[in-house]
Parts: sequence; structure tokens; C-alpha cells
Amino acid sequence: MRTAYRCRAYPDPDQIAMLNRTFGCVRLAWNKTLAERSTRYRTEGKSTSYRETDAALTAWKRSDDLSFLSEVSCVPLQQTLRHQYTACRNFFAGRAKFPRFKSRNGRQSAHFTRSAFRMRAGELHLAKTTGPMRFVWSFDRVNLSGLAPTMIVVAREADQRWYVTFTVDTSDPEPLPVTGHMIGLDLGVKDFIVTSDGQRIANPRCLERKARNLARHQRRLARTQRGSNNRVKAKRRVAVAHRKVGNARRDFLHRTSSRIVRSADFIAIEDLAVANMVRSRRMARAISDVAWGEFRAMLEYKAHRAGRTLVVVDRWYPSSKTCSACGHLLAELGLSIRHWTCPICRTRHDRDLNAAKNILAAGRAVARGDSGDACGADVRRRGPALPRSAEKQESCVVRHT
Repeated sequence: MRTAYRCRAYPDPDQIAMLNRTFGCVRLAWNKTLAERSTRYRTEGKSTSYRETDAALTAWKRSDDLSFLSEVSCVPLQQTLRHQYTACRNFFAGRAKFPRFKSRNGRQSAHFTRSAFRMRAGELHLAKTTGPMRFVWSFDRVNLSGLAPTMIVVAREADQRWYVTFTVDTSDPEPLPVTGHMIGLDLGVKDFIVTSDGQRIANPRCLERKARNLARHQRRLARTQRGSNNRVKAKRRVAVAHRKVGNARRDFLHRTSSRIVRSADFIAIEDLAVANMVRSRRMARAISDVAWGEFRAMLEYKAHRAGRTLVVVDRWYPSSKTCSACGHLLAELGLSIRHWTCPICRTRHDRDLNAAKNILAAGRAVARGDSGDACGADVRRRGPALPRSAEKQESCVVRHT
């Protein structure tokens, strides 16, 4: 299993100068290769392989105009070509969007493989730099002196903070003790999670709490002159404000996902079309702030590491409109209706709690193999989710009372 450890880095001035040159060369190699790749595909209809881009990089280094590419380590340049080739393959396979050009503003990063760095006695030495790079190791359970990373990622964020990420191949951890508990999760905006056993986890609304402070910094940025030192300072203040919001959000997501994985052996969650939902102008900011996609990714890898079962229910399954007591399906249910009564069994339902119970039942059906695919992480539900009752049922519209 591959694990990554991210730490704050404090390079000296000479190392900063070399890394900044490396970032610029990486950005140049990416943008120039992407432009030539796109032009060739439009004009000739041919794709470009990694071997061809690597040969072009060698030719650029030998030219007079781009000879400065030889001043930095060749490994980050080759890695960015590999990443672009993979990104293009994912695009043509329908798994991702077409890669974009890199900008000098924002986050900058460079990937170093084993041939471009040396790790001895807990000290990190990068190629083309003098002396070890200082960083802060905050993982007490991992012995730094025995760390054998396969890749190093050095990054400079938009707020001018430096980070180094160590990628390590480790053995699978031992699974957590069995709890005998199953849980279904209904994700929302007002309540971040409503569980099938009645627990509600409130949405921290990290962006909303910092919106006024962020807006103030953005107004100051808009009043600065382009190219001035004040604009550089204002950009950094905006980046710091965004960093605080992101750190608070990730801390909440990590704590919540870890608590859920520790408490349940079986977890069922719905498959939300977040990319389509953020197109709504009214709900885009709130949906982006709640970060459902990032939370699901955390659940997936943590459930795998802990030996838990995670089932993803199909997004078209009507969890809110289905009665968890008798299985009756309503014709429609408005978003403003938070409580409703089943017209068949007369059970009074809380909308979110009822959806969580149905998601759990649908996930258990997938795990049993009643319908859909086999159980496991990232399993998507196919077809009708819950069995209907034996009696004839007619769809009807519930009215808010």
C-alpha cells in the first residue's frame, strides 16, 4: 500500500532559487509539450507518445534558446511529461477533462524520484541543491531515520509556504476490531450527515464563517495596481485566508470520516453527482463548501485500510421518496418538505433519516448480492434498490401538512 506524509519545509535561499528555477522549467516543459501535442492532433489527427515528448525535451536542451533546461534536474521534467501523457490518456478514456496549461500563479510543484534525491539519517538531499533541506516531521509513529520514500514532491503554495511530501510503499495495516454495527449515511447541506441510527452531524460551514474576512481581502486585492508589490502582498493575504478555510474543512472531514470508519463495519453511502449539482447558481457555493466528493474519497481509502466494507448506492435510487417501513414510493417530494407521512402505512418520516435508512437497506441488498454488483468499496447500485411490498401500490403525491 502506498502512503504519503506531507510536512512543512524550510529551504534556504540557495535551495529556494534552485527550486524556483525547477518550477519554471517544469511549467515550460508542460506548456510547450501540451501546445505541440494539441497542434499535432488538430492538424494530423495523431496522438503523441511519451517517448516522442522525451526525445523533444532532449532536443530542447541542446538548442540555444532552451539550453537553460539543463541547469535543473532532468527528473522533474521527465515526470511532468509522464503526468501529461497519463492525463491525456484519461481524457480520451472519458475519465477526466483535457489537461490545462500551467500558470506561474498559484501552486507550484516538482516530483523527484529516487535517482534525484537522497535520504540518509533523516536528512533530505535534492539533486542540484547544496546541503540538506530542513523540514518538520510531525508523525511520531513513523521512524524518520528508517524512512525509504519512493518519490518526493516539493511544492510551494500560493501563500508562499513550502511543503515536502514523502511517498512510501508500506504493508497493509491490520484491520480494526469488529464492531457489529452497520450504518447508512445521507449527505446534506444543513446537516452534513444524517445516519441511519438517528445521529446528526452539523455542517461546519467553513467558507461561510470566513466569507466576510475573505471578501475584505479580495476587495483590497481588486484595488491594487497590477504588477505592484502591494498586489503581491494582497494576493498572499487572499491565499492565506483560503488556506485557513481549507485547513478547517479538511480537519472536519478527517475527524468525521475516521469516527465513522471506527464505529461501523459496514457503511453505505449514496453516489452524488456533485459536478452536476454545482452548476446551480443558488447552491454552488454551499455544495462546494460541504465537500462531499472529498469526504467520500476519505471514506474509501480509510475503509480499505481498516478492513471495512463501503458500498455506494446508485444516485438514481429514490431514497428520500421511498418509505423505509413498507417500501411505498411517492410520485414526487419537494425539497421544502422535510417531514412526510406514508399514505399506505401512515408512518411519519423525517426526510433525511428516512433516506439514511433506505440507503443502508439498499447497501445491504448489494452486499447480499440480491441485485447489483458484489459488495466492496466504490460499488455502484444498478436497477431498483429496495423490494416493494407484495400489495399493489400506486404512486401518489405527498402534501406538506
